[in-house]
Amino acid sequence: MDTNHKPDFFERFSNAATRFTGTSYAFVIAACMVIVWAASGPLFDFSETWQLVINTGTTIITFLMVFLIQKSQNKDSKAIQIKLNELVAAHEKASNRIVSIEDLTEAELDKLHRFYETLSELAAKDRDIHQSHSIDAAKQNEQEKQRSKRDGRQTQ
Repeated sequence: MDTNHKPDFFERFSNAATRFTGTSYAFVIAACMVIVWAASGPLFDFSETWQLVINTGTTIITFLMVFLIQKSQNKDSKAIQIKLNELVAAHEKASNRIVSIEDLTEAELDKLHRFYETLSELAAKDRDIHQSHSIDAAKQNEQEKQRSKRDGRQTQ
């Protein structure tokens, strides 16, 4: 991995803008701009042009912020996915099949979610939740428990 990669201008700008717009200073500046605009209303007789200034300004800022926020969320999401993939890959009992599942369709993710719900239900029946790590193993554990309960009743 190239850790010496220097981010381009847009990357540096968007990172700085994202950091700044999430601060209290940015909020205070925006609030002050609205207060100055509102206070200037009587000076401009609350004209259409006066209203157009705030409408246009907020529309442009909102439009640009949508892209900035989306870029930031994409980057954060990718970083979190990489961290989670590393944890899954590093854990000996984890299934490597779920690494990079973020590319699956919604229907495939729903199916996988049901898979883990079933696994959770089976694991909840175990005393040791670390005892099984797949549905097959959990089902086998459950069957063995049922067999031993049945066998225990038959010998009594």
